[in-house]
Amino acid sequence: MNNFSPNMLKTYISCPKKYYFKYIQNISMPQPASFFEKGKKIHALANYYLRGADISNMINELNEDEKLVLEKLLNNEFFKKNYVNSEYNLSCKIGTYWVSGRLDALMHDGNDYFILDYKTGAIPKNPETDFQTMVYLMCADKKLKTYSSLKFIYIDLRNNRNAITELTQEKKFLYEKTLIETCKKIAEETEYSQKSDFCRFCEYSKLCSIY
Repeated sequence: MNNFSPNMLKTYISCPKKYYFKYIQNISMPQPASFFEKGKKIHALANYYLRGADISNMINELNEDEKLVLEKLLNNEFFKKNYVNSEYNLSCKIGTYWVSGRLDALMHDGNDYFILDYKTGAIPKNPETDFQTMVYLMCADKKLKTYSSLKFIYIDLRNNRNAITELTQEKKFLYEKTLIETCKKIAEETEYSQKSDFCRFCEYSKLCSIY
């Protein structure tokens, strides 16, 4: 497999065995629907709103907490930028590997571009070196080709703050190197060893006891 998403890269780094179950064996473990319900609603409404739809009736169906979260997003300074696209698939070639992702939204202000990713839960502890940041910035860089600035914005709706990473030449070099090295490890992996750091929180932990 030579096409990698941020989730695939994160999963492999956290535990090659989990990667094996999830992406090689294609084993899906059920999780409570309520765990994702709020995020799905907010993302769907944001997409409709950015595309010009009237979402007033849909907002009435939200509970008070969901309405508050949506209000934070609609009032966010980056969400108010000029719309380019939303729920947008991007891919690019890094070395001999393909990486891809689905952007929540791409906005601009003149020739400055902003990739938005809204989170109703926690954002990464180190946003600048998160695989989602790296993949999205590198793909957008290759897609846009010319721009004044390109930034990735984690919109932290839980804490009402933004985590901003601007793509620089130094970061491009680091991201390309990291992505190629990680993709190469996955492509050449044969053992898929288990990492025990997060086993008790892993949905695949019972499968590991079988193997």
